[in-house]
Amino acid sequence: MRSETGFDPALYDRFPTNEERPPEELKQLEAIWCKPRGWQLLTAVNNNYVGFFYVAAAFLFFLLAGVLALVMRVQLTLPLQGVLPQETYNQFFTMHGTVMMFLFAVPMVEAIGVLLLPQMLAARDLPFPRLSAYAFWAYFVGGLCFFASLFFGLAPDGGWFMYPPYTGMAYSPGINADFWLLGIGFIEISAIAGAIEIIVGVLRTRAPGMTLERMPVYAWAMLVFGVMIVIAFPSVILGTLLLELERAFNWPFFDPTRGGDALLWQHLFWFFGHPEVYIIFLPASGLVSMMVATLARTRLVGHALIVLAFLATGFISFGVWAHHMFTTGMPNLSVGFFSAASMAVSVPAGIQVFSWIATLAIGRPRFNAPTLFLLGGLVTFVIGGLTGVMVAMVPFDWQAHDSYFIVAHLHYVLIGGMVFPMFAGFYYWTPMTSSRPLSERLGKWSFWLTFTGMQLTFMPMHLTGLMGMPRRVYTYLPGREWEVTNVVSTLGAFAMGAGVLVFLIDLARNFRFTTDDDAGNVYGGGTLEWLPTGLYSTRSIPVVKSLEPLWDDPELAENVEAGRYFLPGSATGLRETIVTSPLRAEPQYLQIMPGPSVWPFLAAVMTAGFFILMTIHAYYPSFACGIFAIICVLRWLWDTDRPVGQEVVDVGAGIRLPTYVTGPGSHGWWAMVILLVVIGMIFVMGVFSFLYLYGVQPRFWTKPADLGGLALILPAYGAAGGLALWSRHMLAREATQLWTPGVLFLCGALALAVGIGADIWSWNRSGLSPSASGQGASIYALLSLEAALAFIGLLMAGYLSARNSRGMIVRPRNNSLDLCVLFVAYAAGQGALTAILTRVVGG
Repeated sequence: MRSETGFDPALYDRFPTNEERPPEELKQLEAIWCKPRGWQLLTAVNNNYVGFFYVAAAFLFFLLAGVLALVMRVQLTLPLQGVLPQETYNQFFTMHGTVMMFLFAVPMVEAIGVLLLPQMLAARDLPFPRLSAYAFWAYFVGGLCFFASLFFGLAPDGGWFMYPPYTGMAYSPGINADFWLLGIGFIEISAIAGAIEIIVGVLRTRAPGMTLERMPVYAWAMLVFGVMIVIAFPSVILGTLLLELERAFNWPFFDPTRGGDALLWQHLFWFFGHPEVYIIFLPASGLVSMMVATLARTRLVGHALIVLAFLATGFISFGVWAHHMFTTGMPNLSVGFFSAASMAVSVPAGIQVFSWIATLAIGRPRFNAPTLFLLGGLVTFVIGGLTGVMVAMVPFDWQAHDSYFIVAHLHYVLIGGMVFPMFAGFYYWTPMTSSRPLSERLGKWSFWLTFTGMQLTFMPMHLTGLMGMPRRVYTYLPGREWEVTNVVSTLGAFAMGAGVLVFLIDLARNFRFTTDDDAGNVYGGGTLEWLPTGLYSTRSIPVVKSLEPLWDDPELAENVEAGRYFLPGSATGLRETIVTSPLRAEPQYLQIMPGPSVWPFLAAVMTAGFFILMTIHAYYPSFACGIFAIICVLRWLWDTDRPVGQEVVDVGAGIRLPTYVTGPGSHGWWAMVILLVVIGMIFVMGVFSFLYLYGVQPRFWTKPADLGGLALILPAYGAAGGLALWSRHMLAREATQLWTPGVLFLCGALALAVGIGADIWSWNRSGLSPSASGQGASIYALLSLEAALAFIGLLMAGYLSARNSRGMIVRPRNNSLDLCVLFVAYAAGQGALTAILTRVVGG
């Protein structure tokens, strides 16, 4: 019986084949997936290299932020220390928090996903390797430039949360805050690019037979992680843009004297900021769930419950953002709701903790370095969870808010929930990427120093906070009985630093990066990342029949290495992977993957240059970098949508798959839909800002623009969407000229520009200025978003025209045209909604 995808699952019975594979196949794979050398490392897009670079860069930022923390602890050891002046201390604690949250925590878990997921899913690579390379280089170059601001006295000093009005022009007139706003907004775009890669990779590039029930728990964690980034990060991107618009152009989003409200920033920031804690925790939890089963030498207890806990955590976490705002005078009903949600989110976390404890209890754990880090993280995270329940109680939060109790709670949760699992993962998975495993002896020294130092550092802070010491102060007066606890915290911080130093010594002595001759499955894991691999991932892509394939089929590794499953060689002579259905992982088509390219690197450098130069007001060089960045992106895309000569190829055992698929079944369509969700979330948060300001500052609202303007705006948007969709229809008609779809799409993009132009003209004619009030600022912010989409639509039209002139738009369907049509049709719908909403509300 055939499945809903048209694939016959009985074909799996042909594997493993017993035929001997010709040695030329393996040589061909090695030639196609060749190692980059020298400067070619800048062009590498393979996940083995990009993932390794990503992990190393994130760990570098962890070390830099740790050094800042040590200097801060020296300053706070005793009263009236003069190690750091107040302004410098403010820059240090802002950079420490910002680097840890934005440049270490989220990038690290994303980096580990880029490194592990293709091997764990037995894919050749993630579906958009050049996007991964761009995301890494953008993050790395932008992050280094952002951190370098500290050495020029230009680092932000408003805290990692950047609350206005302190970060407005009245109190922060320099460019320090601009470095944070433009730098972090840009880095978050990199994180979203990585999230799109991970979501599509998990759903569409799993090994055949790896149904959702057989998917590793870590892949589930990364799937929820990616979805949470797509929903949460647009909020902080919008917030940073709004605050930068206020600083640069005097648009009063957060100025209550002109119809803005400073609490709007807190809503936008914490809608991202609190889910970010779980965005960090869930991938680490997935790593723990993978490791604990192997290290306990038994199957994971409650696999299905843990997956449900991931989903529940992702859902509930978006309902707890305002518990950071209990002291702002929120209505009692809101306070009660967010308090209840804050306690409810601990339930799925508790399910995971008890699952790990049960797995260790029924197994036979070996107390090696990764096990010790797992146990240390478990103890630390539970303590942080208990204090989290305490601060979820509103009366207690009123007393502990903005004290060192909150500092202690935050670090217990983040270090226990992410840092200790990260170190456990380093020891556990290093044999997959190194020719030598790390030292057990040094690993245990590193653990005990780090664990002991962590408890000495942050446990006394609970008491320091309850004794009244506020957070974010650079010194304190003597005689307040805070000296002893601060001295202990400082000693503990240096003990933690010693533990990290031992780990670095271990890396220097034993880590030797490799892509083929690795140390192997040292701890006896049962999942697919422990198959023999090269740069091409596995020699052949196996059929998966259980959660722990290597445990259930002892001969699987040998059969995979002998090429007895899918794609034992290259069917087209190019880089390839199999794209499978999202639910049952049935083979659907063969994806032709792009190879190494310098364009993602250049695009990332130019993008970073655009934002950094914009920050220092070097506008002409900034715009030049922006133009070059666009050119580089278009050039990297130029050769990624070309059908190969063979329409259908044999992928093993006589199973034949197409090499080019368009429409909703293609991985590119999925990526575009996710991108549109990101844009839609920016729009939703923009609408929230508009309605919020109308609700709290209605006296600043004036009569909206004339509804008569809709008579031109709505038909223009309707024409834009209709012409774009019609162009796709006409491409399939053999009777039409091949240039016709391109002309129709160009007319649709022009109609989109006419629609937004008419909308802006209508508001200008009404006399509403964006700098006059919160109403004007929020309306023009929505119009600016639509104008940006119209500009991209025109770029797409030019790109399609160029491809068509080279004969690269093929009938009856073409992915480039499909994705551009989808984008313009969405932009037209959003533009129409913007025009109607801004005219209906208010008056």
